[in-house]
Amino acid sequence: MSILSENKVIMNGAAKDKYEAIAMAGKLLVDAGHVTEEYVPKMLEREEVVSTYMGEGLAIPHGTKEARPFIKSTGLSIIRFPDGVDFGGDEPAFVVIGIAAAGDGHMEVLTNVAMIFSEEDAIERVMNAPTPADVISIFEGGLE
Repeated sequence: MSILSENKVIMNGAAKDKYEAIAMAGKLLVDAGHVTEEYVPKMLEREEVVSTYMGEGLAIPHGTKEARPFIKSTGLSIIRFPDGVDFGGDEPAFVVIGIAAAGDGHMEVLTNVAMIFSEEDAIERVMNAPTPADVISIFEGGLE
């Protein structure tokens, strides 16, 4: 099973708040078989403890340590929010990336995603990508 695939990319998401955005990212991971449904509340719980907003228009919601039993395989979901979602940062999140990492891979996956977004135009590239396949290609270099 691929970490990232077109069925886990939403090009024009809309959410009333960060909790709805996180639930959407989690549902993509559930539907793809990476996690059980119990993982999504743990993603919401993580947000209560510490914001997963990284700045620069990016949020990376993921579960708490207690969520590990609910992870079946490593996976990412990507949702673009053209109108942004308020995560409590200086600016809204335009890209929300849900993460579930099996075993001890959580930090590695988070680091790879953070490295991709350390490039100045990364959010812009993701927001301007015309298809889910183009969005995935932005990530594939950093996740190999």
